[in-house]
Amino acid sequence: MMRKITLAATQMACTWDVDQNIATAEALVREAADKGAQMILLQELFETPYFCLTEEYDHLALAKPMTDSRVVSHFRALAAELGVVLPVSYYEEAGLARFNTMEIFDADGSHLGKYRKTHIPQFPGYEEKFYFSPGDTGFHVVDTRFGKLGCGICWDQWFPETARALALQGAEVLMFPTAIGSEPAHPDLDSAAHWRLTMQGHSAANIMPLVASNRIGREAQDGVELDFYGTSFITGYTGEILAEADRTTQTILTATVDLDEAAKYRRNWGVFRDRRPDSYGAVATLDGQQRKT
Repeated sequence: MMRKITLAATQMACTWDVDQNIATAEALVREAADKGAQMILLQELFETPYFCLTEEYDHLALAKPMTDSRVVSHFRALAAELGVVLPVSYYEEAGLARFNTMEIFDADGSHLGKYRKTHIPQFPGYEEKFYFSPGDTGFHVVDTRFGKLGCGICWDQWFPETARALALQGAEVLMFPTAIGSEPAHPDLDSAAHWRLTMQGHSAANIMPLVASNRIGREAQDGVELDFYGTSFITGYTGEILAEADRTTQTILTATVDLDEAAKYRRNWGVFRDRRPDSYGAVATLDGQQRKT
């Protein structure tokens, strides 16, 4: 049996012209669909610049409920029009809380689920704890027209527990929208290679393809500047790079994988057969000390 799926990643620069950002993202999705893509990943928070460079009270007003979000309604309709699966990243207002959220839409535009970013970073230039509450949805997998999809958001991708939790719930494809670039506090640090290798490891360890979509361009806010380094990519199910972007070009990437072939390899390799959850208690603690109850 063969169950082939074509995956796509996009990367683009963003400005405060929301109409232009939406139009650019739509054009990229349409281009990917024209090339046969069935699951298409847009980058994290593409509606605006990455507003977390500094702490600005005015930016809290950017959050919108799902029902009022222009970007969510626009790309939900586009998913239905093109017959593609689209995870849509946006800044969500929910009651008195605000989340870094992804709504996942199936190829007919139906809403498959909401994921709120679990791990919230806090570094110079990435002041996310000011803007986002920790996600409360937990990791979960959705069953799309083309296969079972598990998603995390940016900082989630640095934690092997994210990918493993999604794999254990039956994910067949992993997707991570991202906003990452230079480090204002460490101007000589370039994490691009580390970022990629970390996710290649998730792909290889869990034996499934992975898509990462990052933004490009220089953004500045109140004297803080970030250069986003792109390098979006798609892996095969053993972690190999199937398609990759450069650091500066607006583009789409596509790659085709056979989900049945991946499932057979995953089954035969034995890493899930030989797991020992009873030995992993330290992973469920912060300090590594397992305590008797």
